[in-house]
Amino acid sequence: MKESGERLPNGFVGRSPRILQIRAQIEKVGPRRIPVLIQGESGTGKEVVARSIFNVAPRGQFVPIDCGSLVGTMIESELFGHVRGAFTGANETRRGLIEQASGGTAFFDEIGELPLDMQVKLLRVLQEQELRPVGSLQRIKIDFRVIAATNRDLQKEVAAGRFREDLFHRLNVVRLTIPPLRERKEDIPLLTERFLEQAPERYTLSYDATEAMMNYDWPGNIRELQNCLERMMSLNSGPLLHFADLPSSLVNHARAGAGVASAMAVGGQATSTQQGVIPLHELEKQAICNALEYTRGDRTVAAQMLGIGRTTLYRKLKEYRME
Repeated sequence: MKESGERLPNGFVGRSPRILQIRAQIEKVGPRRIPVLIQGESGTGKEVVARSIFNVAPRGQFVPIDCGSLVGTMIESELFGHVRGAFTGANETRRGLIEQASGGTAFFDEIGELPLDMQVKLLRVLQEQELRPVGSLQRIKIDFRVIAATNRDLQKEVAAGRFREDLFHRLNVVRLTIPPLRERKEDIPLLTERFLEQAPERYTLSYDATEAMMNYDWPGNIRELQNCLERMMSLNSGPLLHFADLPSSLVNHARAGAGVASAMAVGGQATSTQQGVIPLHELEKQAICNALEYTRGDRTVAAQMLGIGRTTLYRKLKEYRME
């Protein structure tokens, strides 16, 4: 367990100011059964935040409901359940997801994807605290906490007529906005450490790989970071993960940035033909410098990191006058 402010019990990782603020809000609203609306880009960890809220004071079940996967005529049955014979193929009575959450928490992931007609029915359930399964004449009393998440701006969706204003106000009692990873880059080392700890083998990142990850904007956010590390571990048996193991998107971004910096240093500004292009010998020199810096001058380990023999490393040091 990390020190306070770095990790919640269920794995919500971060110590950046905005994450610490969200942590404080989670601890305040967790024991209270008021609705919470979580907003953030895809991959920012909205479900992790929802589970963190639930885990502050667990009660009943946490039932995730992926609104984006509910399609067609079966949406109402999935949400509210059905009785036997309600429609063709309904061979037995089935409890819906909302009823399963009774006594606990229903987490509506990507609530903005819910069709308007289902928004009306969900609002009625929230107001009356009861539901009627498809094909049934009986209403069932329920008691559940609602947490909703979306990657959309629901106020804009309301203005565009794609989301009901009354439902928005019902959900928007407490709103948590999760920042994208590009706005909390100081949390990348902690997140990386957490994902590497989950691997069966021990892994660490080389200096140049870490630098490239810190300079990347991560449009896919934490999900992209996790996928990146899983790819690197699948390609390298470790224990050190190299710059060359990074996905092409990160490698190209890092090299383009280095090309601009090199051109700026040489000519005062980067031309369109210079941008992103670095001579191979310069890349090789930089890789050797990074390896020696990471190993604090240990040439044997640096050669292993670079994937070359120790004699080859000595020869290149002499060639580039880096002795």
